[in-house]
Amino acid sequence: MRIGFGYDSHRLEEDRPCILGGVLIPGVPGPSGFSDGDAVAHAVIDALLGAAALGDIGSHFPPGDERWRDADSMDLLRRAVARVRRAGHRVGNVDITVVCESPKIAPVADAIRESLGQRLGIDPGSVSVKGKSNEGMGWEGRREGIAVYAVALLLAP
Repeated sequence: MRIGFGYDSHRLEEDRPCILGGVLIPGVPGPSGFSDGDAVAHAVIDALLGAAALGDIGSHFPPGDERWRDADSMDLLRRAVARVRRAGHRVGNVDITVVCESPKIAPVADAIRESLGQRLGIDPGSVSVKGKSNEGMGWEGRREGIAVYAVALLLAP
């Protein structure tokens, strides 16, 4: 077994769609980014790559490389999972915490679990998604951005 930790954060922008874990959340500002800004997918990618000792998201999908401009982060996740599998591992489970004041995560948590489970090739019951408010403190609390923490467990095939 191998464990990896991932983190990502993005500013929120009014004119960007809010996509988290491959799920479009209407009516709220979305994360900025070189790709589609899906901070959930990015944190999970870093957790998976870290657990497999394969570097980080930036080493595989460098920001500034035009191939990845406006990329679908769920496709990046698919590519990361394939690399993890080629390295001899399979995903056991992931645990994700999203820190933001908006959007509220609880109403979309099951959809994110389903989306990630499908992309990771695991049962959605092995994907945990939790939303936490920052109680109005810091940049997350001021609704300037979103932070995501992820832990992944990899198993031998």
